Amino acid sequence: MIEFLQVVLAAIALLGAVATAVSRDPFDKLIALGVMIGGIMPFIVDRGYLDVAVAVALLAPITTIFVLALAWRRDEHGA
Repeated sequence: MIEFLQVVLAAIALLGAVATAVSRDPFDKLIALGVMIGGIMPFIVDRGYLDVAVAVALLAPITTIFVLALAWRRDEHGA
C-alpha cells in the first residue's frame, strides 16, 4: 500500500476512534464509528483478510440498526 495512503487512512481511523470516545450523542457516535470503520477497512483488505472484511461489512450495518433502535427507544422514554 502507498505510504501516504496508509498515513491518511490511519489518521481517519484514529480520528474516528477519538470522536467515538468523546461524543455523547448516539447518532454522533454512529457517524464516528462509520468514519473509524472506513479507515480500518482498507488495512484489513490489504492484509488479505477478505473474510474478515466481509464480516465487518455485514456486521457494521446490523450494529448500526441496533444502536439506532436503542437510541430511538431512549428518546421515546425521555431518558
